[in-house]
Amino acid sequence: MNLKNLCDNVVQIAREAGQYIKSQQKTIHNIKIEAKGVHNYVTEVDKNSERFIISELQKLIPESGFIAEEQTITRQSDTYNWIVDPLDGTTNYIHGLMPVAVSIALRHKEHIIMGVIYEIGSDEAFWAYKEGGAYLDGNKIHVTRTAKLDDALLATGFPFYDYSRLDRYMDLLRFFMQTSHGLRRLGSAATDLAYVACGRFDGFFEYSLSPWDVAAGSLIVEEAGGKVADFQGGENWLFGKEIIASNSMIFDEFVQVVKKVMYE
Repeated sequence: MNLKNLCDNVVQIAREAGQYIKSQQKTIHNIKIEAKGVHNYVTEVDKNSERFIISELQKLIPESGFIAEEQTITRQSDTYNWIVDPLDGTTNYIHGLMPVAVSIALRHKEHIIMGVIYEIGSDEAFWAYKEGGAYLDGNKIHVTRTAKLDDALLATGFPFYDYSRLDRYMDLLRFFMQTSHGLRRLGSAATDLAYVACGRFDGFFEYSLSPWDVAAGSLIVEEAGGKVADFQGGENWLFGKEIIASNSMIFDEFVQVVKKVMYE
């Protein structure tokens, strides 16, 4: 399998889906919005975008399976599975805000081998494939070289349904407010990870996430020279609903702080 050629095709699919998403935002007041759960929304645009993405990806690897947020298809495979978020940042989207992103990853057995994120507002495509480096619109990208958390700008997200860990999380936010360059909350985990990869953020952490939120971005971060883990420094970040991503220089300190506050 030629991952570079495959990645080029997936980037084009993500761009086309993103163009459709952007074209519909001006008429959002006419679009049906459903609540999947407390403060968790889906629109007709999410579903239409997912259907388009899946139909195009099936042409690239007909036997592949899918782990897709809106579950317009539920087929999975023992070998290749696409992990798809057709519109990451739906709450932003329905309020006329950005960033909003399309996120597509390819998983071969237990390993992510390709990741593509298209951020619609800035018209930027981020991508990576295993051992091929990470790119933004064709230009190679790299994580920052910030050496201390005290000098780091961090991104995070706020839980919208699982408040069982909120007290500890607020303690963690308080700590980073006092001991970093600052915290930013953009509303799109895929975009946060892409921005870590290209050096706009030094690190990112969040819980209550799903595989489609982090699959593509995690590989892009790693291929850009960064590291990814769960809150305890382990490897259960894809399905474990929590993730830390940063450059390699602050990573150990970052994990140590998050683990201590959230688990000890």
